[in-house]
Amino acid sequence: MGGMACAARLSAKGHNVTIFESTDTWGGKLGSQTFEQHKFDTGPSLLTLPAVYRDLFLKTGKPLEESIEIVELERAFRYQFADGSVLNMPGAGIGACASAIGEAFGGQSADEWRAFMQRAAKMWAVTRGPFLESPLNGMRSLLAMSWRLNALVTIAPGRSLRSLAKHCFTDPRLVTLVDRYATYSGSDPRQAPAALATIPYIEQTFGAYHVAGGLRELGRALFDRCVALGINFEFNTKVTHVRKVNNSFQVLLNDSVTREFDIVVANADAHTVYNSILDQDLPEVRAAKRNLKKVTPSLSGFVINLALTGKTPELAHHNVYFPADYDDEFDSVFGKLDSTFGTRSKPRPTPKPAIYICNPQDEAMTPAGDESWFVLVNAPRHDPDKGVDWNSDELVSGYTHSIIDQIGTAGFDIRDRIKWQNTISPAQLEQRTGAHGGSIYGSSSNGMRAAFLRPRNVTDIENFYLVGGSAHPGGGLPLVAMSADIVAQKIGRA
Repeated sequence: MGGMACAARLSAKGHNVTIFESTDTWGGKLGSQTFEQHKFDTGPSLLTLPAVYRDLFLKTGKPLEESIEIVELERAFRYQFADGSVLNMPGAGIGACASAIGEAFGGQSADEWRAFMQRAAKMWAVTRGPFLESPLNGMRSLLAMSWRLNALVTIAPGRSLRSLAKHCFTDPRLVTLVDRYATYSGSDPRQAPAALATIPYIEQTFGAYHVAGGLRELGRALFDRCVALGINFEFNTKVTHVRKVNNSFQVLLNDSVTREFDIVVANADAHTVYNSILDQDLPEVRAAKRNLKKVTPSLSGFVINLALTGKTPELAHHNVYFPADYDDEFDSVFGKLDSTFGTRSKPRPTPKPAIYICNPQDEAMTPAGDESWFVLVNAPRHDPDKGVDWNSDELVSGYTHSIIDQIGTAGFDIRDRIKWQNTISPAQLEQRTGAHGGSIYGSSSNGMRAAFLRPRNVTDIENFYLVGGSAHPGGGLPLVAMSADIVAQKIGRA
């Protein structure tokens, strides 16, 4: 999506653009799967900040709404906690969400949530321009802000998201709820920066949306826009090497054909770009590889698509079942830290993870009277040498059954309702999308310096740029489109 968004903007600026795609389709992680009349989004299942895509479409042609229907969700989220309590959250409105929290948890929870969102609003005001809509230049970007003491106090760079939540809330369920938002960037809330409080703020201020027919329709609309702009797509064409020669680039395709370009924008995973596509003897490449080693790769995901007979009236569009021991999920995914020796245990599948279920109320995705569930749990990335080997059929099958059983324990026994199921493991995600180890977001936001070590959009190699979820400002549909805008502005008009 980042690559197509950048291509569209550059084409509108007068550039002649060609997109090379190693697979036979467009969209990257924004995939889909079908069974009979059931349709499943296999990647992003939530759209936030649609204004980013409205801007993209307006500046490259006709408005976005002429291509897709964006649906605002009235009851968007159903959170079920280990003690059996349930929080039904509206899709937009900080006041409405605070009221829902107050009704579910009582006490001071509503007032505490409003205060937390006020703090998050200030963080958003400080970080939006310099951190999300502009290119970062490593730690120098943070040092450039050092004179803005108030800004640094607001984003609390030395505090984790978990620490901030525990400071703000007396109800531990609200701490658990906020922890969940760290996973939106593939991170551990105990290490992720407090500034990630902007994620629930964005969600509740600007709304949570569905795209009629599935999120894949947004990708289809963007692909159609690129085609209308005259962009050339070459599918089943893998970029195997890029070499800088004088003022141009020689691009090797499928290990056989070389083409020459003035500018290259890479939407491939930054780990792959720097470890195999670019010349390994370039000092700029060696420096980028050193930075990549300093960050923790993001978590991956274990997906189960389920075609079910019948309806589950209790469910919302988005549903999360929290375990009793949420910390065990992060210890499992990233490895548990031994504070004495500074080492981490080997990652493993979480025995009892938080379980996310997307149950779209969309007749274009589900036959009448039935349901199409997209089930996702956070998982360690595919790493046969130092972590989990997700190529094991036994492991994948056993974990699939375990997750389905745990859904039953949470109160929804669906085993007799399943007419079709399909699992996508981190290894398969890596194979399908090229994401290193199946890491959904490239690198995590674990640690204060993580954002500044994320691969930059404007690289040290002149006229070579990075977009997409593994580059600044990060993963997710809005952020990859922001990365495209940053790059297109830097390149400028033809």
